[in-house]
Amino acid sequence: MAKFLKTYKHFLKPFKNVFLLILVVFAVWMLFFDSNSWFIHNELNNDIEDLEQEKEYYKKEIGKDKKEIKKLSSDKGVEKYGREQYHMKKKDEEIYLIEYEDSLKTKKKDE
Repeated sequence: MAKFLKTYKHFLKPFKNVFLLILVVFAVWMLFFDSNSWFIHNELNNDIEDLEQEKEYYKKEIGKDKKEIKKLSSDKGVEKYGREQYHMKKKDEEIYLIEYEDSLKTKKKDE
């Protein structure tokens, strides 16, 4: 043991300073073991960023929905929506659906 201390004495010299030793212990405690550690703060900050992005997405969706509600608030808007989405028609009226080749879904044939 004495030989070990003689050879590595210069490595242990800084740890004889009590203040440095307390600082190292405090830094290790705050980084790894404390309930408010750096790792937990980092994880929580990432969660906050994700939630803020989600919040922006939902704000955009709310804006789109408000526009749709405004369009549907009039009789003409409701009629247009019913004709386009549900293919509704008035009496004595015929509806022709025109579909283009690129809009049709094609089935994959087994080879």
